[in-house]
Amino acid sequence: MHQPAPPTTPATMADVARQAGVSLKSVSRVINNEPNVSAALRARVQEAIAALDYVPDTAARSLAGGRNFIISVIFDNPSPNYVIKVLSGSYRACVEHQYHLRIDQFDGLTGQDGVMNQLEQVLRHSRVDGFVLTPPLCDDRKVLDRLEAQGLRYVRVAPTVDPGRSAAVRIDDEAAAATVADLLWRHGHRRIGLINGPRDHGAAVLRRKGFLDRLHALAPDLVVSEADGAFDFEGGITAANALFDGTPDLTAIFAANDDSALGAMVACRQRDLDVPGQVSVCGFDDSVVARSVWPPLTTVRQPIEEMAYAAANLLLCRQQTGDLPQCLLDFELMERQSVADTSV
Repeated sequence: MHQPAPPTTPATMADVARQAGVSLKSVSRVINNEPNVSAALRARVQEAIAALDYVPDTAARSLAGGRNFIISVIFDNPSPNYVIKVLSGSYRACVEHQYHLRIDQFDGLTGQDGVMNQLEQVLRHSRVDGFVLTPPLCDDRKVLDRLEAQGLRYVRVAPTVDPGRSAAVRIDDEAAAATVADLLWRHGHRRIGLINGPRDHGAAVLRRKGFLDRLHALAPDLVVSEADGAFDFEGGITAANALFDGTPDLTAIFAANDDSALGAMVACRQRDLDVPGQVSVCGFDDSVVARSVWPPLTTVRQPIEEMAYAAANLLLCRQQTGDLPQCLLDFELMERQSVADTSV
């Protein structure tokens, strides 16, 4: 009777060192993504790892480097699209650096004390090497103070408060919103409504400013109707209805994110207003639903996944240079069928 082959012994770090012809310390430096490792050494060790199918022992790495190989992404954002894209980008960076990703969802409706209590629970019961902070928590000075007091590293996505305080990744929200204003103006719209995001959300404030500043540069006396939304679908419906109640002859609405814009489109349907025949609608983010709804939504493409990936990379690349890099990524106006000329 044929006997099964004995199980293969997993490769060790010592095997990798022998295969690459380098020291154990060199292998450790490559595996732990330490700075000042030459490209040639990194390539040699990585080739040996691939040849031997070596899987690093996370526990051993943790003991050797004094790290837990876990980072946390903290959210307080109602948009499922935003959350999914941030997680996707952060997870991709973690996989590349052989880290684990922890997800912490905060509830900003509990107020400042509630947010700080939630943060204390994370700090007390989890062991992480750093944080990716998303809006609006990235602009909460008390959260930043607490992390710094604990000696914990963090990178912020789209901060607007004290932007040079930490490493950060963002787009130019003002300039992006201005492109929407230009688009609506170019299509002849002069009766325009604006659905704002939450007042404590720095990016929403910048989008409002960029949009209104550009319109007032084009027409100083132009009156833009405004309503507050909550960056969610239901808030978009409520805000759009408030706009129509106050200004029934609106021909265009700009919502500060796609979820609100979709709510505005539903409000138009409820009032038997054709989009874009009677009312043009624009959003911000370029979420999956922006391309799934009919008519497809004109919106600003914010590279959310790429922003999260860049932020996690900044956190995981342990360059002890003292620099606080500020990464500015590009945006793009995606013109689709939800905007039409007023003459059409």
